[in-house]
Amino acid sequence: MAVESDVLAELHRLRARVPRLTGSLAATVDGLVLAHDAPGTEPEGLAALTAAALGVAHRTADATARGDFRELLLRGADGYVATYAAGPAAVLTLLADGRVNVGRLHLEGRRSGARIGELVAGPARTAGERTAPADPARPVGTLPVRAPQRPARPPRPQADGQRRPT
Repeated sequence: MAVESDVLAELHRLRARVPRLTGSLAATVDGLVLAHDAPGTEPEGLAALTAAALGVAHRTADATARGDFRELLLRGADGYVATYAAGPAAVLTLLADGRVNVGRLHLEGRRSGARIGELVAGPARTAGERTAPADPARPVGTLPVRAPQRPARPPRPQADGQRRPT
């Protein structure tokens, strides 16, 4: 698929531009791998974790009135995991060691995220290829939520004082 090879080429360019970058992954907001350059990492597992973190980050931003999701940075004892929005349908996750220049990581991650978003949202490359449009009613990184069902009628009190559904 042409989009996958273009996204992978962007990931390789990103690695060349950011010293101490140890891996990168582009995935859909639903957790499907588009392309990866992350040796020693299971890309499907990382994509699934990224989708889960994206859902939590989006809900946190929404609950705190911080606007649409843009990026997420995790700092561990041995390095960083940075996740950037890549258009409405994709996300870019970067892995870096602890000595990375975080400003450079953000600068290049944001640029590559925007480029990957354009590649994923671009027109179909061939007549047989179609890209599914993002659902505009569902913000990036959110999961469908089912509200609890309420009973159609309130329960009736019984002669013994217990409330039982009708």
